[in-house]
Amino acid sequence: MNAEFDRLASNYDELLRDPLRDVFAPDSQFFVTRKLEILRAFAARHGFDTRRARWLDVGCGRGDLLRAGRAHFGDVVGCDVSAGMLDGCGDLNVVLQPDLQRLPFDDASVDWVTAVCVYHHVPRSGRGAITAEVRRVLRPGGVLTIIEHNPFNPAVQVIVRRTPVDEHADLLTAGTARRAMTSAGMRPIDTRYFLCVPQRVYKALGALERAIEALPVGGQFAVFGINPLIG
Repeated sequence: MNAEFDRLASNYDELLRDPLRDVFAPDSQFFVTRKLEILRAFAARHGFDTRRARWLDVGCGRGDLLRAGRAHFGDVVGCDVSAGMLDGCGDLNVVLQPDLQRLPFDDASVDWVTAVCVYHHVPRSGRGAITAEVRRVLRPGGVLTIIEHNPFNPAVQVIVRRTPVDEHADLLTAGTARRAMTSAGMRPIDTRYFLCVPQRVYKALGALERAIEALPVGGQFAVFGINPLIG
């Protein structure tokens, strides 16, 4: 996978372009902003003080989400298997992940882990190992957030089929993400669907999107799990 993304890194933005995607959100930053809003809303609901937390973004790519969210966290760090993608992270604390199934961080060294559109690039046989690795690096009480494309959304299926970056994608459901957490010894506690309202009307209809976050209609979902304090 590292070789594939090294090859794609130089024109990654162009490879993501799709007519349907561009109609939904002409500005790619909208997708980053909505993910950050989902993370911050979860923290607010559960009384999690991100300003005191160390956040690790696994598969951080060029660091777009870390860059957008670093002002809200005490410390941020990222890793990726692709050195080519990390070339765009010169202003961030990031490290290369040489082994797909081993995170280059110490045990219990971070408070929050995000994996954004990572799992659909990982073979099903390897998802358990990477989830166990996330639990290893999470402190007790820490949070894992898996964000993925929603396979129940027809537009998502069309876009993924046409996007070179997702040529080998194996989409997973929110239920699959929750089961991966449970199998690794974590406790799923929340699932939210988002990106169902286009950018051009989000300011007016954002409240509607938030009201239906429990329904599997949005373009992506976020599953949140907790690393138990004991066990």
